[in-house]
Amino acid sequence: MKLIIRILVTAVLVLLIANFMPGVYVAGFTTSIIVALVLGLLNIFIKPIMVLLTLPFTIITFGLFLLVINALIIMLCTEIVGGFSVASFWTALLFSVILSISQSIMSGILGEK
Repeated sequence: MKLIIRILVTAVLVLLIANFMPGVYVAGFTTSIIVALVLGLLNIFIKPIMVLLTLPFTIITFGLFLLVINALIIMLCTEIVGGFSVASFWTALLFSVILSISQSIMSGILGEK
């Protein structure tokens, strides 16, 4: 049940951020649910591999390179999901930062650990 709520919250956040942020387009709520699912799967399967391969850069930049990895995951998601697009790398970077902060706030509100 927590997983479904988390996916729905992420979908709503993706839709809200896309409405306020220029350069991000989401076709509708169904597309935002698909984006939330794909982002979850990419974060489970692809992100750990990318983090492992870029570990020296992450250490040198004191972890800031993880923001670049998050932006690349967003860009990969735009290639996978039709009806979701991000204009540029910098837009994806800002989108991922806003989405991460929003998810943290919502998880605090909903009482998730």
